[in-house]
Parts: sequence; structure tokens; C-alpha cells
Amino acid sequence: MTMTAATPLAALVIETAALTQALASLPDSAWTSPTRCRPWDARALLAHVRVAVARVPQALAEPAPPAADVSALAYYRPDERFSPATNTDRIVTAQAQASDLPAPAILAELDDLRSAIVGMCTPEPPDRVIRTRHGDAMLLTEFLKTRVIEVAVHGFDLADALAQPSWLTPAAADLLQDLLLGPSRTAPDPERFLRAATGRATDPDLLARLQSRPLTLG
Repeated sequence: MTMTAATPLAALVIETAALTQALASLPDSAWTSPTRCRPWDARALLAHVRVAVARVPQALAEPAPPAADVSALAYYRPDERFSPATNTDRIVTAQAQASDLPAPAILAELDDLRSAIVGMCTPEPPDRVIRTRHGDAMLLTEFLKTRVIEVAVHGFDLADALAQPSWLTPAAADLLQDLLLGPSRTAPDPERFLRAATGRATDPDLLARLQSRPLTLG
């Protein structure tokens, strides 16, 4: 399988566009569907994705730390960022946003964010460092990888909840495989592997065979 070698910025833009395009024409009634990310329904989960993407301009608006000390993989380590209190904050934030906006408006905000992020990130140097809301100092390129994970993985959750075909893009699939398997390694079935690696499917034999790196997800 050939890797697309998309940059983290390009992968985020492409995957976010695929999500908004796939869900643009759904009826309002579909957005009350339950998701595996309880207690969110589909609209609240979409609002959470919007919050995750919005972390990019928020981080860029803050002063840059002097040096990076956390990678994209280390960002998903099992500490207080996935504690009950932090998870409760995620739930409440997404539900509050979902209560204020219908799904089409959230999708439109995601499209606006996608365009804004391109304009903000493109001029930044390769060594640009940002600080996350958890206090991590990360290269912007590494933080963008975490945003691809959020959009792609919750894309699985939304597609399943809304009974839609998965829209995982090659750019996002390759970036996530590079992160979880190491440079230039791919799985025979990328979506099957990524679903298993992120807890969306159970396939311990596949993960052991591919020696997937672990992620802690909320």
C-alpha cells in the first residue's frame, strides 16, 4: 500500500472536509441518535469534534513555549487528562454547545474553522511550539496529529451512530498508521486496524501481530 505522505495540516483539512460533506444532508431527526460515546447523542458528539478542532486557533493565540516536550503519541498518556473530572468537563462542554446550535450550524462552523486553520497554520515555521489546554508544550505539527485522531476516530463513532458509510480518508489513515505502527508501516485493512487500535472494535490478535502502539482515549 502506498502512503499518501500528507502533512498533518493537510490530513486535518481533508478529514474534516470529508466529515462535513458526508453529514451535510442528514435530517434533523438523525442527530438525536445515540453514540458509543455516552451520554452524547450524535449532535453532542459533533459539537465535541468542533471543540477539538477549535483547540488549534486557541493554542495559536497563546504565547509560544520555548521548546516542545510532548509528542502526539505521548499526548494520549493515561493521566489526569482522562480523569473522571476532565471527562465530565468534555461532556458538559459538548452538550452545552449542542444545545445552542443545530447540527447544520455546527457543520458550518467546522467548515469555517477548517479554512481559518489553514490560514493560521500555513505561515507558521516547522518549529512552532504551542501549549495545549492540558499544559503540554508540543510542536504545532504534533498537535495537529492529535486533531486528526479526534476527527477520524469520532468520525467512526458518528458514521456508526448515523448508519452512514465510513469516510476515513487515505491522508488520515496513513497519518494514524504512521503514528501507531511507525514510519511507513501499514495494515492490510487500515480501517479495521484503526478501529481496533482506538477501541472501536475488538481484535487483540491483529493488534498484537502489528505491534500497535497504545493510545489512551477518553
